[in-house]
Amino acid sequence: MTPTTPARRALVAVLASAALLGAAAVPAVAIPAASASASASADYAGYGDQARLGYQKAVAVRVLKGVFEQGDTEVVDRYVRPDYIQHNPLAPDGAETLKNLGVAVHQQFPDFAYGIKRVISEGDLVLVHSNVVATPGTRGQAVVDIFRFQGGKIAEHWDVGQDVPATSANGNDMFSTESWPRTERLGPGWLTAYNKKLVVEAFDQLLVRKDLSAVDRFWGTEYHQHNPNIADGVAGVKSGLGAYFKAFPQLKVTPKRVIAEGDLVAVHSHYVNAPGERGQAIVDLFRVRGGKIVEHWDVIQDVPATSANDNGMF
Repeated sequence: MTPTTPARRALVAVLASAALLGAAAVPAVAIPAASASASASADYAGYGDQARLGYQKAVAVRVLKGVFEQGDTEVVDRYVRPDYIQHNPLAPDGAETLKNLGVAVHQQFPDFAYGIKRVISEGDLVLVHSNVVATPGTRGQAVVDIFRFQGGKIAEHWDVGQDVPATSANGNDMFSTESWPRTERLGPGWLTAYNKKLVVEAFDQLLVRKDLSAVDRFWGTEYHQHNPNIADGVAGVKSGLGAYFKAFPQLKVTPKRVIAEGDLVAVHSHYVNAPGERGQAIVDLFRVRGGKIVEHWDVIQDVPATSANDNGMF
């Protein structure tokens, strides 16, 4: 994704440094008032696992709304580590950079909004899938942000962003939930481990090993596609990926991290179509129901030649 104007560059840079998590499907967790004397680490102490995951998601929401929709930088001091590690290639490391970008973007785009679609958390990681719109009335971008927490504060950030196209090969937009039940509410937590194992195996066989027969084993007959270039249904994924594998026989897909909660499983990967290419950073997000993959969203971004930080995109 290459910005073409200063405004676009500012928008993409902000996606990089933001601690941005969504309201959709965030468990109800009381967030302490942001005061200069309070400590996020102290707030964080004593939480059980489920409450901790909810806390992480709620903190990210607080930072998103405060910094980028209200221009409030105090939440960064409270919830983001000073040595914040950045992987978006357009933004340097550090919490101060995040604050400066937040102020600049809020001033330039006063109606800047993250349309949060879904958010999941596992371990110390939180993932949010959003429709980011800088100017009302535009389609904006599909964005996935991944955050790592340490001691109750945001410590590290990866993201992937893609312009939302005007048309789609499958009739679905890039964000909606089409599989039954059509709800943004996460599936039961006791299925997380099972669903994660299933998606990891399916991803390995289909995308790492390029075995199209994996679709017959792991994909449900009700399968909805949100990649705008692939047709809907099982036939669409077979045809689309079959053509992709044929066009790029040396394709190498390297998963970097997997995040799962309930019925959603996300795989953050490096796709390289041919040796010597920089490739693409991609997040594939799958919905599982009844032991089958029934829905897929993704966000795709080219890996650039240069970066404002030394961390790489992965």
